[in-house]
Amino acid sequence: MTNVTETNLPRWIQSRCQDLSQEIPQDILWVSIPEQRLRHYHNQDLENVYTISTSKAPPSCIENSFGTPTGMHIVADKIGEGANAGTIFESRVPTRHVSDLSPDEQRKNYVTTRIMRMRGLEPGHNAGPGRDTYDRYVYIHGTNHPERIGKPFSGGCVELKDSDVILLFSKIDTGAIVAISA
Repeated sequence: MTNVTETNLPRWIQSRCQDLSQEIPQDILWVSIPEQRLRHYHNQDLENVYTISTSKAPPSCIENSFGTPTGMHIVADKIGEGANAGTIFESRVPTRHVSDLSPDEQRKNYVTTRIMRMRGLEPGHNAGPGRDTYDRYVYIHGTNHPERIGKPFSGGCVELKDSDVILLFSKIDTGAIVAISA
């Protein structure tokens, strides 16, 4: 987490919600790829700012690009409630703990602790054939490499430290808006 300085939900996010006929929900997440920050707005007021890691590859909504998708999304699924910090998820199923990894396995970047699976709201941009955020399995999740948070490193997902993803997961519900800007 970082110091909270901004206080109001940006107008461009409100405008995009209206353009997409989406009611402004209680919780909105704004992911800024250039800043490597995720801002959580609750009732349009800034609640918290988290340092994140987005993709090593340039932002992209295209399938197999390994880029973090831009545009408007919703949190479609929440997976992992109650799992211990450091629990590894494979195909969205808890399988083992990071402490069980060999040194060679530890080099890999795993999905840990909590998963918030996103669904794109913009047909032809981040929804639909060849570019669907949900079908690409793009998540907000924890990582076994907290030292990389703050720098682009993921394979397209938005990664947080395990303690931060646990907190954020507890604060939002499915249906929360996720606005990702490049």
